[in-house]
Amino acid sequence: MSTISIRAAMEGDLGRITEIYGDAVTHGTASYELEPPSRTEMGARFDSLTAGGFPYLVAERDGALLGYAYAGAFRPRPAYRFIVEDSVYVAPDAKGQGVGLLLMQALIEACRMAGFRQIVAVIGDGHADSASVRLHEKLGFRHSGRLEGSGYKHGRWLDTVFMQLSLNGGATVPPDPHSLPERKFRESLRRGIEELKN
Repeated sequence: MSTISIRAAMEGDLGRITEIYGDAVTHGTASYELEPPSRTEMGARFDSLTAGGFPYLVAERDGALLGYAYAGAFRPRPAYRFIVEDSVYVAPDAKGQGVGLLLMQALIEACRMAGFRQIVAVIGDGHADSASVRLHEKLGFRHSGRLEGSGYKHGRWLDTVFMQLSLNGGATVPPDPHSLPERKFRESLRRGIEELKN
């Protein structure tokens, strides 16, 4: 069997990404969306994430896209700038082959290199036997909270589980002024000052 490779997602991947996510929305409980978004909407989300410098990765084998993962802002307010939320989705026919693990390992490393301090997983239907919960546990994420009965989908109430992984010293050391989140923050301040001058 040929190997699985991980690379940065490209515009041309969005059709398959939309299919994979659509299946997860329609048949699964990891996402609390009820209607699959369109290719146009998925493109807008992709553009927003990549414009912000967030990592967006795909896994492929022999030219076939097997899954994708990305990190995005956990919350928009600036004090949250060092924390990201991860998302990972695997095609139905590629589950159980280690695709999610490879994607998440690469995503964690990309977040580490960018200088983020925390990755949060917000896991829908986060019961103990959930594949996503087990994957995050395997990668060193710790449980940090549960919202009971916070989602209703496919005729049942779902718990949302929060898991967290510290990076780059976490909250034990001051922010790195050269990190991506700090550079973006300083740039937004500079733009704000320029706009006030004009």
